[in-house]
Amino acid sequence: MNLITNIARSAAKAAKVMAIQSAETKTKLLNDMAMALRDKKAQIFKANAIDIDFAKENGLSESMTDRLQLNDARIEDMAIGLETVAKLPDSVGSIKEQNVMPNGIKISKMRIPLGVICMIFEARPNVTADAAGLCIKSGNAVILRGGKEALNSSLAIANVLQDVLAAYQLPKEIVTVIADPDRDLMTQLLKQKKYINLVIPRGGEGLINFVSENSQIPVIQHYKGVCHLYVDKAADMNKALEILANGKTQRTGVCNALEGLLVHKDVAEVFLPMVAERFKAPNVQVNGCANSVPYFENSKQIALDEFGQEYLSLEIAVRVVDDFSQAVDHIDQFGSNHTEVICTEDVQEATKFQQLVDASVVMVNASSRFSDGSQLGLGAEIGIATTKLHAYGPMGIESLTTEKYLVNGDGQVRD
Repeated sequence: MNLITNIARSAAKAAKVMAIQSAETKTKLLNDMAMALRDKKAQIFKANAIDIDFAKENGLSESMTDRLQLNDARIEDMAIGLETVAKLPDSVGSIKEQNVMPNGIKISKMRIPLGVICMIFEARPNVTADAAGLCIKSGNAVILRGGKEALNSSLAIANVLQDVLAAYQLPKEIVTVIADPDRDLMTQLLKQKKYINLVIPRGGEGLINFVSENSQIPVIQHYKGVCHLYVDKAADMNKALEILANGKTQRTGVCNALEGLLVHKDVAEVFLPMVAERFKAPNVQVNGCANSVPYFENSKQIALDEFGQEYLSLEIAVRVVDDFSQAVDHIDQFGSNHTEVICTEDVQEATKFQQLVDASVVMVNASSRFSDGSQLGLGAEIGIATTKLHAYGPMGIESLTTEKYLVNGDGQVRD
């Protein structure tokens, strides 16, 4: 048996142990893991420094390095995430009564863990803690295969969590990090359909496509985040400007950052000069249509087929649209089913936008940056599913469970 098969089989055994833990045990375990992250952050920073040096030596982009960087605030965010997940209701083992058949057979459903979740991700060491917390709360085991950029950080975080598991006399394989980033090992992981129940890739388009094309295991895609803000003719201009600035400049290297701005032609002459002024200080690069570029210094006119890029930087695509329908058509063509936002005071237009736009999160008068599990009441997220089966949008505890039928009889046989 090769290394990867052995890891997957061990995780499957560990998942059965995790599945029967009480809600009280899981809550205490997660709280102790949060405290351990705080107590041992020095050793996590030491490992993270190795990854940051690697990033600089290899010329990783600013957005990639930002995702990789750990500091006091981000360790605290991970710890708070675990504590928040610990407080969430635990539905594992809950039974939903269905009905009693005419022959007396009683039918119900029990919520159960999926089993083993395989997370494949790039330069996001915080995924290690977030995924572990959600999987533990939902009674699953998790195998984490991060990119080489985040390997030392991920291993350090996992070691801290595994120490807590050991203190509870639980198998450390409940949380496993693949220590070798060799892509061939990832290919082997994707063939472990006997032991792994679900694969969730988080990363760039190339990674998503590779996993989807090579996996023998069901995949939930966390596709790229090409998120738009549509400023309707009935928008509050000041409100729209703040939503735009927050979505584009607050943190650029994340999937819920804005990458596209659509402005109704009736308000373009008022709104776009406001945007140009607001974008000066952060030096946002604007790529736009012929009707939008005159409002911005050093802007670049792009063809229609050049829209739909995930910049992950201080860069945005801007288009002036004729009406609501053209805005929706643009999103249909260039969006990535992640998050879309409309700014309008017209309730009917807002409702229609939420009904027509195909995205996992559709917002009215709110920043795209709220498209996040922790901001939507999930505590943390294991990913944002941009495909519709078996989840759509930020995935929390409920998305990591399923139901099985319980059938109870008294000797009935079928005619």
